[in-house]
Amino acid sequence: MTATYESTLGSIAGDDDRYVVMTAENRAAIRGLPSRLGDRFIDVGIAEQTLIGMAAGLALRGRIPVVHALATFLTLRPFEFIRTDIGIAGLPAKLVGYIPGILSDGNGPTHQALEDVSLMRGIPGMQVFCPADAEDLLIGLPVILADANPWYIRYTDRPAIVQHNPEFIPGQAEVISEGDDVCILVYGILLRESIEAARLLADAGLSIRLLNLRTIKPFDEAAVRHGVRNARLTVTIEDHFLTGGLYSVLAETLLRARETAPVLPIAFAERWFQPALLADVMEHEGLLGPQIADRILAALHPQS
Repeated sequence: MTATYESTLGSIAGDDDRYVVMTAENRAAIRGLPSRLGDRFIDVGIAEQTLIGMAAGLALRGRIPVVHALATFLTLRPFEFIRTDIGIAGLPAKLVGYIPGILSDGNGPTHQALEDVSLMRGIPGMQVFCPADAEDLLIGLPVILADANPWYIRYTDRPAIVQHNPEFIPGQAEVISEGDDVCILVYGILLRESIEAARLLADAGLSIRLLNLRTIKPFDEAAVRHGVRNARLTVTIEDHFLTGGLYSVLAETLLRARETAPVLPIAFAERWFQPALLADVMEHEGLLGPQIADRILAALHPQS
């Protein structure tokens, strides 16, 4: 049987009774776990603050809560609980956000988690995992569940587009391709479109360094600085607000090192995305591979 998020989490929790799986009425990826885990599966209903408070209490008593809710409600509604109850105490809770970023298919701004990475990375001690697809998620999941730190996970079940490096080390980027004309930095589901953009740019005669930043925190400063220093243009790509996400992390990293570089950020700057089905959102927002490639070419060769 092909491994899934549910089967992997179920196996880990089944072998270690410290794990408690929790949800705020979001069972899409974990429907089979209540019968498997019994009273170690807890659904609090649509009550995210209660969810985090209970998770903190369980963690204080030696449990490892794995918490599920829609990303926007998980990170916004109980933010103070996450910061105070989990962050300050450094509890090993794992927060799994469904439909982060542009995955809010057909929903409006209330369901768009475009600031979740910014909020979670701003909490001291909180780590942030942004897998590119289902395979990437499953590679990192056992490491994260076993880690003593609190983690926020941007959940995705999209099929893989590449065979990922099976070695997952928090704070280490996955190198998809090497090159020195353009350095593309990306996390999450937009890796798929970035790979397509890189292929088109290679066809145009450019060499592309493409990094899948599996974790935004901890951040692979060494790999990123190396790529930036050796590229004519660095591109950050994310389904997140420009403020507080990857572009901000890059700016902070370069400023600390007293370095600078030409950077093209592709993100949402002071606006929401247009609600629609995912494929239409991608096209409308210029996030498809060919559109990204065109934006990069335009930045490399601006019209005089």
